[in-house]
Amino acid sequence: MSRTGLKGRRSAAGRTRRRSIGVAVLLAISVATAVTPPPASAVPPPPPNPSDADIAGAQARVGDGISRVSDLIDRVAAANQQLAALDAAVAVKREDVNKALVDLQNARSAADAAAAAVTLAQRALQDAGQIISDAQRKFDSAAVTDYIRGTGSAGASSLLDADGPQDVLDRAQLLRLLSAKQNAVLDGLQRARTEQANRDSAARASKVEADRASAAADAKKAEAEQAIAAAVAAQQDQSARKAAVEANRDAAAAELESARAGAAGLESQRDAYTRWDAQRQAEEAAAAEAARQAEQAAAAAAARVAADQAAADRAATAAAAAPDHTDLVGATRPGTGTSSGSGAGASSGAGTSGSGTSSGAGTSSGTGTSGTGTGTTTPSKPSVGKPAVTGSAAIELVIDRGMSVLGTPYSWGGGNENGPTKGIRDGGVADSYGDYNKVGFDCSGLMMYAFGGLGISLPHYTGYQYTAGKQVPSSQMKRGDMLFWGPGASQHVALYLGDGTMLEAPQSGDVVKVSPVRWSGMTPYAVRMVE
Repeated sequence: MSRTGLKGRRSAAGRTRRRSIGVAVLLAISVATAVTPPPASAVPPPPPNPSDADIAGAQARVGDGISRVSDLIDRVAAANQQLAALDAAVAVKREDVNKALVDLQNARSAADAAAAAVTLAQRALQDAGQIISDAQRKFDSAAVTDYIRGTGSAGASSLLDADGPQDVLDRAQLLRLLSAKQNAVLDGLQRARTEQANRDSAARASKVEADRASAAADAKKAEAEQAIAAAVAAQQDQSARKAAVEANRDAAAAELESARAGAAGLESQRDAYTRWDAQRQAEEAAAAEAARQAEQAAAAAAARVAADQAAADRAATAAAAAPDHTDLVGATRPGTGTSSGSGAGASSGAGTSGSGTSSGAGTSSGTGTSGTGTGTTTPSKPSVGKPAVTGSAAIELVIDRGMSVLGTPYSWGGGNENGPTKGIRDGGVADSYGDYNKVGFDCSGLMMYAFGGLGISLPHYTGYQYTAGKQVPSSQMKRGDMLFWGPGASQHVALYLGDGTMLEAPQSGDVVKVSPVRWSGMTPYAVRMVE
């Protein structure tokens, strides 16, 4: 190697080491003075806090409402009693009407029966009279015939026709018998006529009595109907007054309930505000304590990171070996070779572009395409190098480096193994927050810095970081593992700290902070870089 090349390499290595030391010092100062602890759980907006006068006024309205409603309840009770009395009176009147109607119907039935009996008696009387008249005519005719012929009497004709004295006696006896029989029939018919006449008189008397009973029943019906009408009118009037009283009572009851609800609501609001204030004070105290602890942890981590020159050198070497993530034209790329290394001797790739080879601080070297200055094809599983430190010490070193930059602004596209960098433009949200002009980290840049102290150079893309180490089920995550979100780990990455917490650079406008682990949308695997 020429003296000029060696001198250039040593000069570049010295600049890299001085830059890494300066970045570590600046990070320690920023953590000690501007660390932002992870926010506590969000306290809801304060509920209304009514004054004592508001609560007293509401309670007074409740008392007034109780008095008014009590008075109205008494009035409704009195109205109910009056209605009950009216209902009883109307019930009596209604039953009186029922009795009168029953009596009326009975009287009408009796009158109808008497009228029917009169009709039958008159018809029977007429029939009897006709029979008596027919019998009388026959009797008279027979008597005249007998008298003329002498067959019906002891006249000369009977005697002349007689065969002898005995025959005359027999004929005379027969005439007497016939005469007696006719007289008996005539008497019976006469008695029947008299009996039928008596029946006709009784039937007429019964009809007169039935008509009188019917008239009395009609009068009672009219009186009962008048009583019903009066009672119904009184009941309707009382019902209207009762409805008005009940409406007033219901309105007063609603006012009372509203007043009670208002008073209870104000008291509940006061209680809710008291609970909220206690919660706020407790959470503010917890947040202050968390901030104090986070500041102490960040300061201690920053001090350890600043004191760990080996880790700083490894990170600086890894950063120098990688192309500038924000360089879109390739003008600032340190070299074109593909390098790999182990321990502190990871290749820096800091040679001059187009030189064909570049040597780093260690033993490995990279071979590139001469004079082209073009990049290499990204492998399906990126090569990140073997960590210089392993075990729990490596895990704590990774976490120290991550915790040392708590409070550093989020910057989309920012951050590398050596520390925070300016972000890039996205033409949208990141630009609106000025990420392109902020020195900070995005989520994958933060992981690059955290693992850079081990000499591990991670790709600046979550999807590639997802395949950079050993994948383990997310349910088996351990302290120091990387957690991912989105299809193919394309959305976000964070560093698991244990106890359900993680370190992350969330989004534009935010800062590097500790957050609870979010299980929703997490990939099925976490990535373990060191055991």
